[in-house]
Amino acid sequence: MSIIGPAVRTAQDEGRTSVLFHIEQVHSPENCPYGKGGSRSLHDASVDGVEIKGFYGAFMEHTIYLVVEANDVERVNQFLLPGMKVCTARITPVSERPMPVKGS
Repeated sequence: MSIIGPAVRTAQDEGRTSVLFHIEQVHSPENCPYGKGGSRSLHDASVDGVEIKGFYGAFMEHTIYLVVEANDVERVNQFLLPGMKVCTARITPVSERPMPVKGS
């Protein structure tokens, strides 16, 4: 898979291309992992090639937001496999550069 645009960044020290992905995981109240491993049970942080850059929760909305860096979307899918049967995930490649704030 080739992704072209601002989401692509070259990790020159490792000689590979990596991409930042914003992930939104949503589960129903019935499938809430609270008390059953918690929100971190919905992904596998040990997957090689995926690094968590940010992890946030809107817990009363039953929504988890992650920013991960990976060089292969299949690794991202593997990373999300533990939550596949209890939540949905939206995976979006994003730019590593913050957008300028108007008036700043």
